[in-house]
Order: sequence, then C-alpha cells, then structure tokens
Amino acid sequence: MKKIITVAALVATALGTTAPAHAAAAAGQLSARHQPAILLAENGDVLSSEPGVFYLDPLKAIKVDATVHRIMYRTSDRTGKTTAVTGTVLNPNTSPYGRRPIIAFAPGTQGLADKCAPSRQLADGTEYEALPIKKLLDQGYAVVVTDYQGLGTPGVHTYMDREAQGRAVLDSLRAAQRLSAVDLPDAGPVALYGYSQGGGATASAAELAPAYAPELKIKGSVVGAPPADMNKVADSMDGSAYGAFFNYALSGLATSYNIDTGPYLSAHGKRVTSDLRDNLCTVQALAKYPFLNSRFLTSDGRPLTERLKRAPWDRIVADQQLGKLKPAVPVLLSHSALDDVVPQQVGRNLAADWCRQGVTVRFAGNYIPGHIAATEATSADGLPWLADRFADRTAPSTC
Repeated sequence: MKKIITVAALVATALGTTAPAHAAAAAGQLSARHQPAILLAENGDVLSSEPGVFYLDPLKAIKVDATVHRIMYRTSDRTGKTTAVTGTVLNPNTSPYGRRPIIAFAPGTQGLADKCAPSRQLADGTEYEALPIKKLLDQGYAVVVTDYQGLGTPGVHTYMDREAQGRAVLDSLRAAQRLSAVDLPDAGPVALYGYSQGGGATASAAELAPAYAPELKIKGSVVGAPPADMNKVADSMDGSAYGAFFNYALSGLATSYNIDTGPYLSAHGKRVTSDLRDNLCTVQALAKYPFLNSRFLTSDGRPLTERLKRAPWDRIVADQQLGKLKPAVPVLLSHSALDDVVPQQVGRNLAADWCRQGVTVRFAGNYIPGHIAATEATSADGLPWLADRFADRTAPSTC
C-alpha cells in the first residue's frame, strides 16, 4: 500500500502555493523556514510532485515515451540533518514487466549551479546522460534520477560527499516506491546504476544500504568509473582538461564540512570558483576553463592538492574513501584503462577491496579512449548484467 502523507500540502502552504504540484516547481525557493514540514516526514517520503517531461534534445523535438514526475523528497546529509532533495521518476509506457523493477540512476557530474539539476535538464533536453537513462527505460525499467543535495535546491551541491550522495540515491528509491501518482511496486526489486560521480554515489549507496535502507530489495549495483580514492583522482584532475571538476569537489566538500575556502584563494580564484558554482554546467565549465590548475587560483601559488594532505582536509578526504564498507549485493564495476579523469587503478583497487570482503564483483575493464566515451561500455555491460540480476541468475565474479 502506498504511503500517503500530508507533508506535501504543508510544504505547499509553507511555499505560499495552493497545490502540492506547485511545491515541486518552487523547490528552488525552499529555505530554513520550511524545515518544519520536512521534519514531519521520514527519509524517502515524497514531499511534493508534479507531472514532467523528458526530451532527448534541446529543440524538444524528441520526447521520450514515459510518464514523468518531478518530485521533492526527504533525505539527510552526512551528519543526519534532514533536507529536501528534488529528482525525477520516469515510468516507461510499455514494459515486459508486470510489476516494474526500479533503477536508481545516479547522475554523473552536472555542475554546481541550480540550473544544472538533472530534473531541469531532462525537461529542457540538455541532459548529457539522457541516452543511458532512455536505454534503461527501453528495457522496461522505471527509473528515478536524484538531483543530489543542493543541486536545484538551496545551498551548494555537496559534490563528492560520499554519504550525502549515497543517501540521496537510496532515498530516491524509497520516494519512487512511495509516489502515489505512479503505480510502482511498494517493495519490489530495485537496482543501482551510475557512472563517474554517479559511479561513486552508486558505490556509496551499495555500501550504505545494509544499515541505512535494509528494506530495499536491491538486486545489484552497476558502478562505472567510480572516484573511489580522492587523493589519486584529485592529482589526476588538477590541471587536466577536467580541472573544473576538482574545483567542484573543493566547493562541495567545503560546504559539507563547513570550511571557508576564501583564505586559500586569490581574487582571481574566488571569481573562478564563484563562476563555476553559480553559473556553469559541466559542458560550459569544461569549455570555459580547460586545463584549470588550482595553483593559479590560490593566494600563495601552491596547488590546492597540497592542502588535501594536511588537516583538516586529510581527514575529509579519508572520509570519502570507498571500499571500507561491504555491499550486500553483487556489483558490476566498469572502468576503461584509457580513462583520462579517474585512473582505472582506482576502480581496480575498489573491486579488490570489495572482493576481500566477500562481495561478488565482476570487474569489466575496457579500452575505450576517454572518460566520457567509456560511459557506453558501462551501458553495454550493465544492461544484460541487470537483466540477469532481475531474473535471479547467479552473478558472475572476477574476484
């Protein structure tokens, strides 16, 4: 039975609207004065929802054949503080499944600005991961896509915060199950899927699930190019074509741990950081700031990667390490040997850490050149692997 709550109406009232549907549209205006409504819910409860749409192109010529709802739901940050997060629930209009499995799709790096939220980009036809999402829908799965904390809602997106991202993913599944506007199984089979930032969020969700969401019937987790070791990933990214991602991580983790980065940065560094935080999504950021090196942004001329090795950042970086907890489900870990953002060895190390804990892991290496292009390999390996998990076939292992 679907859980029906009155929180949506309370949120709508707090936002000065007359219907719960408007509350989702106004999620970007959510502030501290609306928190009492959120506190009446449980993590994963849907605070509000409204019909949406999913386009594959910015001209909005190709509309995906699915029922779409934009939602706002409750989750909690790494400290346990409750917060509202937005997302999108997509249900294919045709499916071979009577009771459809739900895939939690954890997005890759979108940017930090509110306009970069996947729920907004799916509606605008600008989401660069639209095709992997559509492929999951084409298999007959329902898909829920989280916007993560602070992306599309107030505050800075907590980019690279392991716990905040993992919780947002798991609570998105709960929200999809509880959404009364869509007839999805309340307690049916689910799975996790993500690449890059999404790979890290998916890996974290798999690790957190046994304690945080033990009721979810997770069949498996597809993890693509996970940034499992921030020290190694930061050294790889800083000064590379993807240097903006390192700046995202600095802003996101500083927000999570309440650190003021102002003293580290020069006037130029503050301008660049503000621009990346407030104005640019991933594609625009990479085009405007290619090969961004943090030493050109600091007040002392030293790269920010050096600070990661000193307090308090050394502890913060250690907190984000994946592989310390044991997923209770099989994992497919896909990673290219030619990845130019997250070194493949980072993925291999994570797979080895899980194998030592007794997790069933299939490591799927490939030689597709470049981080972005290798998303296709994760999809190609992941789709048949997921089909086997939902068919209850024995999961393969390369441990």
